[in-house]
Amino acid sequence: MDSQNESENAPANYEGDSDYNASNIQKLEGLEGVRKRPDMYIGDTNERGLHHCVFEVVDNSIDEALAGYCKSIKVSIHLDGSCSIEDDGRGIPVDIHPKYQIPALELVLTNLHAGGKFGKGAYQVSGGLHGVGAKCVNAVSEWFEAEVRRDGKIHQMQFSQGLTTKKMTVIGETEKTGTKISFKPDPEIFETTRTFQYEILGKRLRELAFLNPGISITLIDERSNKEENFLFVDGIAEYIRFLNRSKNILHEDPIAFGDSVKENEDAPAIQVDVALQYNDSYNDQIFAYANSIFNIEGGTHLTGFRTALTRVINQFARANNLLKDKDPAITGDDAREGLVAVISVKVPEPRFEGQTKTKLSNGEVDGIVQKIVGERLKYHFETEPKLAKRLIDKCLNAARAREAARKARETVRKSALSGGGLPGKLADCSSRKPEESELYIVEGDSAGGSAKQGRDRRTQAILPLRGKLINSEKARIDKVLSNNEIRTMITAIGTGIGDQEDGSGFNIEKARYHKIIIMTDADVDGSHISTLLLTFLYRHMKGLIEKGYVYMAQPPLYKIKRKRREQYVDNDEQLNRILLELGGDEAVLTRVDDGHKFNSEQLDKIVEIFAQLERIGGSVTRHGASLGEYLEQYSKEDHTLPRYLARVREGNNEAYHFLREESDRAAFVQNQGMGAEGLNEENATATIFDEEAGISKRISIFEIFESNEMSKLLHEIEDIGLDLSHFLTSESPVYTFTENVGAKNENTIEIFSNMSILDEIRKSGRKGLSIQRYKGLGEMNPKQLFETTMDVSKRRLLKVNINDAAKADELFTILMGEEVAPRRLFIEDNALNVSYLDV
Repeated sequence: MDSQNESENAPANYEGDSDYNASNIQKLEGLEGVRKRPDMYIGDTNERGLHHCVFEVVDNSIDEALAGYCKSIKVSIHLDGSCSIEDDGRGIPVDIHPKYQIPALELVLTNLHAGGKFGKGAYQVSGGLHGVGAKCVNAVSEWFEAEVRRDGKIHQMQFSQGLTTKKMTVIGETEKTGTKISFKPDPEIFETTRTFQYEILGKRLRELAFLNPGISITLIDERSNKEENFLFVDGIAEYIRFLNRSKNILHEDPIAFGDSVKENEDAPAIQVDVALQYNDSYNDQIFAYANSIFNIEGGTHLTGFRTALTRVINQFARANNLLKDKDPAITGDDAREGLVAVISVKVPEPRFEGQTKTKLSNGEVDGIVQKIVGERLKYHFETEPKLAKRLIDKCLNAARAREAARKARETVRKSALSGGGLPGKLADCSSRKPEESELYIVEGDSAGGSAKQGRDRRTQAILPLRGKLINSEKARIDKVLSNNEIRTMITAIGTGIGDQEDGSGFNIEKARYHKIIIMTDADVDGSHISTLLLTFLYRHMKGLIEKGYVYMAQPPLYKIKRKRREQYVDNDEQLNRILLELGGDEAVLTRVDDGHKFNSEQLDKIVEIFAQLERIGGSVTRHGASLGEYLEQYSKEDHTLPRYLARVREGNNEAYHFLREESDRAAFVQNQGMGAEGLNEENATATIFDEEAGISKRISIFEIFESNEMSKLLHEIEDIGLDLSHFLTSESPVYTFTENVGAKNENTIEIFSNMSILDEIRKSGRKGLSIQRYKGLGEMNPKQLFETTMDVSKRRLLKVNINDAAKADELFTILMGEEVAPRRLFIEDNALNVSYLDV
């Protein structure tokens, strides 16, 4: 096609290249680019990116610690979905920048690539080096607040979606230093904003405490009143003991060493710290960190460690005649069987692949790690030859088992080829596209039969498993592969298993399905089978879990009936929503003073808002104050609620004071004689003796982070027309609630406060409702099974992920390992946490 014809066939608005000029070039100002393409900066806008925001801010505090100025970090999760990170470092500079003529605090929080980590004046070693950390969090936050204690004063600045909403002001005096960052993720950016997970944050903070000995890191979850402090003096050696605490170790003390090496005289020193310990299991755990950041894909430091470990073991074995001619060579896989190791490097100029820092790419680190590990491990073996012999014996046993496993794998491969490739019991789907294909692994032939009848044959494959699988936690791989059900599953999935260095092991690219769904009954046997399946996948096909291909089918928890309506309910939260929905159906809420009736749409909105207020109002009630009394402090002029709650205890008497702003808090502290230090802590507490009354006063001040969110909700209710002065119980009714309007059983109930509206609607929703606890697959016919558990538009799947590999490994060892005592202790500790017990 020539150029003339190309132009003739172009769209009507096509005008050629002549109009492409400078006006077409767009420059995003400030942090607009981050909001436009958040995935580039925080990884994604799902759960991972949400938690990455916290880690970006925490990493800044850790950098202060690495520089020697920070000893304590506190992370708090609040009920409204916001989070605060506070440290006792130097505090972000607040003086006016000589070039840009704005406070340094504003510069570093609103301008990309502005920070103190590009040169090495402020930080010799740093995890955050791109200058996009905290400012990216600012950009993707609904609101963001920075509080800096520095130069004897407390400075505060507020932002929204990356834009300054309140210039830097001094809000108090202090003798301490440090930075406190509070933010709430923006629902316009994140797909989910209320799901900060304690386990994910706890794992990372615990790691940081291990990697930075002597630093105290506290995690507080105000949603569940859970609090944990991480402080470790022995560093990564203590980390190894933690990882191995439920294992049978082969030597009492971890092998730990560290050194600092320069690539050449002019290069900065690179610090390498290594700790390792062997146990009697068949799996390895190796964690690699660079500047306290976990590199999930490893990198040059991990490569250097693996190379040196295998080389030293082979050299020592040959030099001491521990490796005979008839013995198979010890490979890297053999050397790592039962190994738990942590490699931590501190690199002045680290290079990572991507902002999320999943892989270290500094080439010089490989050689330095090899040198240090080789020399120190060789010295350790030579000074403790008995330990070296014990470890090499384990490696030789692993090598022999590897040969047996290779033959077993070959048998699995040949049996798959000879039988047409796939097991006979597999009912495969017609699609050959892995990205749209699903494999349901079903407990038993009967449930498998129902699943086969009810499935979508184009994309859903069914593999029924008969009986219990082998426990792969207690058996070596050659024994595992002798189990028919395991072999059938491996063949059906198609990826192979293991981590063989020769390339014959697991390969995620060969997965025949991108959804592998475990579907078992909701009883003891079903849970046991699920655990056995997950144990095998975690130990031998972990890549499926890491890639996000493994799911648990979630049959409904309840079946509810009311008149002709039948519905399956997934969980208690959904049941509560349905009760409110049913209670508001065919009902009218009337304002007593003027007879105004709220329509059904308004009533639904009122119910939704009050449910949210009830949930996040725990930030007030957990301190003993009345939520109703607090909500009545709402200011109609500026649509705000008090930010602080003060509790005063005198003997048996207790009083509460609501303090709207920082100035009110400061005045209260001064009036109570607490002194300026009362302003230094988020939750200040002091005991003061009143000489005139001869009694002690216990004064506590709490910050209510959820005040902004509750203010927004109250403003919405105000627009609907509810009276915001009736959150406390009135003497006379404020509203009437009429249920079953127009029916013979129409009933009108008087309501004496705003918060009582929710209770009455719930009660109404339960009337005439039958709620049946639902057990699982065995109670469903093929049509019900498809509708509740397999229909893509209705089903609920739980994705299996590894938020904390160390805890996951420990749990599998406790529940499925050889030792009975840890399992008994686990059951005793958790027996009272069981929600539904199948007996």
